[in-house]
Formats: sequence, structure tokens, C-alpha cells
Amino acid sequence: MKSENFPITAVMEQLIADVEAYAASVDRKPQAVLRDAIGAGWKEWESWKAGKSSPTMARVDRLRDYMAENPPREDAA
Repeated sequence: MKSENFPITAVMEQLIADVEAYAASVDRKPQAVLRDAIGAGWKEWESWKAGKSSPTMARVDRLRDYMAENPPREDAA
């Protein structure tokens, strides 16, 4: 039993999936998105994915606001 890790909940799994999808859509790494959105350290993303830490709701709100305010650019083809 790994008591130092948080259980990965469905909500956290969804957040990770949303960040990964957003990052891919803007051609950036998830770590870079977190750094720009919430000032996260470079290892924070891996810590979230490993279940070693999780964001506060305030940070999740800021992250989701950032993604909504900075949508992927549509090609002007």
C-alpha cells in the first residue's frame, strides 16, 4: 500500500485527460500549459499523474479558465 500517493479519482483522471487533449490541440506539453496557467513547477504534472499530489480546486478553476480563454487557433484555410 502506497500511503504517500493520493488515489486517482475519476475527476482527476478527467482533468488529466482534458489537459492532455488541450495541450495536444495547442501543440504544447501539458507541463508548459500548467506553467502558463497556474505557475506550476516543471515536475508538478508528473506528480499529479503519479498520484503523488493533486491540485486545489482554486488551481483547477484557474487552469480551466486559462484553457477556455486561450482556445486552440483555427486554421484560416
